[in-house]
Parts: sequence; structure tokens; C-alpha cells
Amino acid sequence: MSVFAIARLELLIARRNLWVTIAVMVMVLFDIVLTFAGDAPTGILGVNPLTIALTSITTLSVYLIPLIALLLSFDAISGERERGTLTLSLSYPLSRLEILIGKFIAHFSVLAIAIGIGLCLTATLVTFKHGAEHLALAPLFKLYVTSLALGSCFLGLGYAISITVRQSGAASGIAIALWLVCVVLYDLALLGALVFDEAGYFTKSVFPWLLVSNPADAFRLINTPFSDGGMIGSGVSSASHAIGLVGQVVSLALWPLIALSISSFFFKRMEP
Repeated sequence: MSVFAIARLELLIARRNLWVTIAVMVMVLFDIVLTFAGDAPTGILGVNPLTIALTSITTLSVYLIPLIALLLSFDAISGERERGTLTLSLSYPLSRLEILIGKFIAHFSVLAIAIGIGLCLTATLVTFKHGAEHLALAPLFKLYVTSLALGSCFLGLGYAISITVRQSGAASGIAIALWLVCVVLYDLALLGALVFDEAGYFTKSVFPWLLVSNPADAFRLINTPFSDGGMIGSGVSSASHAIGLVGQVVSLALWPLIALSISSFFFKRMEP
């Protein structure tokens, strides 16, 4: 039994549960809708149609990719515990870290396939409607890589939930609550603090670090070219300039490692 055998088994489970199909269909559907919807303002703004489409997809991905990642991973361990197969999995000649890596490879592959198909379709539609001169590979590649980093972070957090909660039903509830906090309530709290602070010390010195420390916001800052018109107005622009691209990339790159380390820590100490 190897890490890739675990990954293959998880892929078979995901396919049987239609997670692969669902993830691909959701990404493709929304990418098509946003690509066509993004055509409307391109003539008025004089902006590259691919840029408009990718900006819309970025806004959606902040919400959709973490949710798909959590739905893929929330029962990775608790589900096996309920089915009675966890003891068998732990009897394989693999360490618990290797088992966790095998599951991660499988779920990461599902995300990679879904996101890749969606972005390839976006590029194809833009090329078909506006010509190949509007196709820029660098923004597409950047969005693809950062989307995978964002998904990896929430896969790791989903494993941590699955390990620490025995019932899949409870794990799903906690996963949805985590998603709500990270991608919705966190930004609303920052917005409230900005309004209360009125461009004071918090806005200039604390807010940029709090914003970039959230992987979802780091992802948004990296991929959104219109920071001045973002979700929290000028605060987002000031954060982008205060921390810089390097800080945003470091935050987004570190979070998957942190999340998987937390999952590995709990998994090593878990009693089946």
C-alpha cells in the first residue's frame, strides 16, 4: 500500500459520490455565466474582456473554492470512522501523515481538474468571441495557481475538522460555519472596524495585516486588478500597497502548510 494507492481509493470514492462531477459542473457553469456577463462592460470601460471575466471569476472563487474544498474533506476521516474502515486504513504499512497526504492528493486533483476545465473554457470563449489577441496566459496561470493554493488551505482545515469530530453530520456543520466565518463574517467585521476607526491607526497599521492574514482576502488581492473599487473601498487599496504582492503571496503559500500541519498534528494523536 502506497500514498498513491490511498489517493486512488479516495478518487474512486469521490467519483462514486459524484463529487468530481459536481465540482466540475459547478465551476464550468459559473465560469460560462461570468464570462458572458463580463462582456457587457468591456466596450464601455475599454478593458480587456479576459481581465473582466477573470475579475468576476475571482470574486466567485473566493466563495466557491473554499466551499468545494471543505465539502470534499469534511468527512475524510470522520466518514471512515462512521463506516468502520478507519481501523483498517490505519493498519496499512503507512504512517498517518502518508495516509493524510494520499487523501490530500486525491482531493487536490479533483480541485485541479474542476478549476482547470473552468478556466480553459473561459479562455476558449474569450478567444472565440474576441480573438486570440485578447488571450493573456499570465493572468490565467496566476488565477489557476492561487486558486489551488486557496483550495489546499481549506482542504487542510477540512481534514482538521474531520479528525477532531466523530460524526460526519457535526463535521459538515462546523465546516459550513468555518466557511461562513472565513469568507463572509471576517470581512464584515473588518468593514465595521474600518467605519468605526475613521481612517485612524487601525486602518493604516492593523487592518492591512488582518486583511492579508485571511487566505481568502490574500487570494482576492492578488487576482483583483481593481483594488480601489473592491469590497472595502480604499481600505483594500491601502492594504495592497502596505503589505505588497510578496506579503500576499507568502500568506497564501503558508496557509496550506499551516492547515495541513494542524491536521497532521491532530491525526497523529487521534484514537480510532
